[in-house]
Amino acid sequence: MSTPSTISLDTELSAVNSILGSIGQAPVSSLNFDNPEISLIHNLLREINVDVQSEGWHFNSDKNVKTSPDANGYFNVPSNVVRYDITDGQDNRDTNVVIRNGRLFDKYHRTDVFTDDKYIDSVTLFEFAVIPSVFRRYITYRAAGRAATQLIANPQLVQLLGSQEAQARAACIEYECEQGDHNFMGWPDGTSYQAYQPYHGLRRH
Repeated sequence: MSTPSTISLDTELSAVNSILGSIGQAPVSSLNFDNPEISLIHNLLREINVDVQSEGWHFNSDKNVKTSPDANGYFNVPSNVVRYDITDGQDNRDTNVVIRNGRLFDKYHRTDVFTDDKYIDSVTLFEFAVIPSVFRRYITYRAAGRAATQLIANPQLVQLLGSQEAQARAACIEYECEQGDHNFMGWPDGTSYQAYQPYHGLRRH
């Protein structure tokens, strides 16, 4: 595993120290990967970072992006992308793509060569340091619960950390609802919709 960048190292260090504090361990001044406990906690942090971001949130999802194949007709999937699919693929059954060998493969036509542009939905994996703070907190709490389960035998502590994790996830969902500008009618981006306001009724009198 490659050594994290400096900007990621500082933020991951504070997260690792938070996890150490949660399980009753002393903080550290640096991420010494020769220490098995520090290495384990750091790996848990990174694994859960991938798990959480792979769900696809507003901050790391891109929808309906027009994309062209390369000179060989391939749609190569970027290394930091965890989901990559054709927009509205559930409606358009002329293609059915999956990721194989690092690029899109059409199971319907049995080929990975495409001749025209496609609109792509993707989910990008960002460094822990640059994602919104509510998600960093959720990932840290979730990693703390995993560390408590694997490193110490204390069911009460695991339960307490699970409660903190649930609260942190609720904060993520609240952030998602506010940032996503979702609406009940499902209006897509690029459209305008004026919701009913109570004062409209008063204005008629």
